[in-house]
Amino acid sequence: MIANYTKTSSTRNLWSGILFGMGIVAFIDEAVFHQLLHWHHFYDKSTTSIGLVSDGFFHAFSWFATIGGLFMFADLRRKKGLWKKRWWGGILLGAGGFQLYDGTVQHKLMGLHQIRYVENLLMYDVVWNASAAAMILVGVVMVVNTRYKKYENTANAN
Repeated sequence: MIANYTKTSSTRNLWSGILFGMGIVAFIDEAVFHQLLHWHHFYDKSTTSIGLVSDGFFHAFSWFATIGGLFMFADLRRKKGLWKKRWWGGILLGAGGFQLYDGTVQHKLMGLHQIRYVENLLMYDVVWNASAAAMILVGVVMVVNTRYKKYENTANAN
C-alpha cells in the first residue's frame, strides 16, 4: 500500500505521531506523578493552589496535543495515507522529546519541579532521561527507515 504515500502524507504521519506521543506521555506524567503519586505539580515554586492550577493547564496541553495528533491520524486513515511504522516512530520521537525536555529544561534548567523530592535525585534523573533517550533513538531509527523516497513510491505503484 506504499503507493498511497506522498511526501505530504509522510510528513503528516510523522507530525501526527509526534503530537500524539507528546500528548500521551504528558498525560501519563500528569496522571501518574502529579495525581496518583503526588510527587510534584507542574509548578512547585508557589502554593499548592497555584500548583493545582498549573497542573490543569498542563493537562489541557496534553489533551490538545493528543486530540490534534488523533485528528491527523484519522485524516490519514481516511485518505489511505497512514504509514503505521512512521507514525509509531513519530510517537516515540514526540514522547522521548517531551520527556527529555521535561527532565532537562523543566527539572534542571528552570527548576519548575523535580521528579520526586527526595535526598538523592540522581537515580530518578538517570532513569527519566535514559528512557527518554531510548525512545528518541528507537523513534529516529524508525523514522529514518521510513523516509519518503519518490522512486520507491513509483516502483511500488505497479
